[in-house]
Amino acid sequence: MQAAPVRATPIPSFTDALRAVESLLMSSGQRTARQNAWTSVLEDRRRAKDRVEAQRVLEQALATRH
Repeated sequence: MQAAPVRATPIPSFTDALRAVESLLMSSGQRTARQNAWTSVLEDRRRAKDRVEAQRVLEQALATRH
């Protein structure tokens, strides 16, 4: 009698496990709200970076005029 073949199943990553738990615990509305909040954070960071760059360009332009 031969042994049954063993199937290798991939071990989920920690991130995959967290996402699975999140999907069980949170309704889709909460998940969407979190995604929207994170998108807003990233957009705020981009705007802040753009403001710093614009300020630097303006200061350089003023410095070269004098």
